[in-house]
Amino acid sequence: MSILAVELHPQAQNVKCTDVALVVELVDGRTISVPLVWFPRLSNASKEQLSNWELLGDGEGIHWPDLDEDLSVSGLLDGTH
Repeated sequence: MSILAVELHPQAQNVKCTDVALVVELVDGRTISVPLVWFPRLSNASKEQLSNWELLGDGEGIHWPDLDEDLSVSGLLDGTH
């Protein structure tokens, strides 16, 4: 029997924002989708501001410099908002 290893430090590789969701693609192949309204700064931002993001560390976090907003990937997986 084989056992799947649990990813202790999930890492993002791509981020997209739709009109209603924040969608984060992880390096292990998973995709996280959370409601954009969980994050007021993001839900009130323009498309240009939302598209200007950068990964923090090795993809453990996401930063929007125009909005001064930072989110952790593990927090998104935990459902933290």
